[in-house]
Amino acid sequence: MFGKATRTRPHTAPGSGTAGADWSAHRRLEDAAAVYFLHADVALDAIEGVLGRRRVRGFTLERVVDLTEAGTSVWQEAAVCDGRRLILWHSEELADEAAPGGTVLDSSVQVLPLDSIAHVGMRTLVGRDERGRRIDRGVFLVLATSMPHEVSAVQAEPGTPPAATSAKVRPEAFRFSKSLDDGGPGQIARLIDFGRLLGRIVPSG
Repeated sequence: MFGKATRTRPHTAPGSGTAGADWSAHRRLEDAAAVYFLHADVALDAIEGVLGRRRVRGFTLERVVDLTEAGTSVWQEAAVCDGRRLILWHSEELADEAAPGGTVLDSSVQVLPLDSIAHVGMRTLVGRDERGRRIDRGVFLVLATSMPHEVSAVQAEPGTPPAATSAKVRPEAFRFSKSLDDGGPGQIARLIDFGRLLGRIVPSG
């Protein structure tokens, strides 16, 4: 995920036809979003408004449930590549006593040119099933950009002048993950495909 990491994944049966159903069999973004997101219309409106006429080359989706004192809210996110840019969308329900139903949907979209991605890293957990056949049990994808996300001061050694103090820069990075418990084998395979796509087309500099 490129958003918040501490979440509770909802378990839904593939093909259940409700929000949260397995989207991995759907090759079109519109179809995958329709079965997976609670607010597919909001997601597609935001993404397609940026995408324009460009073709979707690959995507990955995430939907997780956040359990708080105020109740249950759903965090939804999508990462879409059109061959030139990475389009990131996410939404989260926020409490708003003035709104009907008591919540509003915070929908955000971020667009990154692929040449701003400085590093693509992917780690796959490979195991065996009951018959000894190879099975991918999980995948972790990290996209690190050249843009600074956090700058922190690094204190100089004792006895050195104040001017020797330096800064440590942490680049902005986006993280995605799938496992057998979170997404299942189909979504693991789709995230691996997405990572390989980015690894092929991200400019080498």
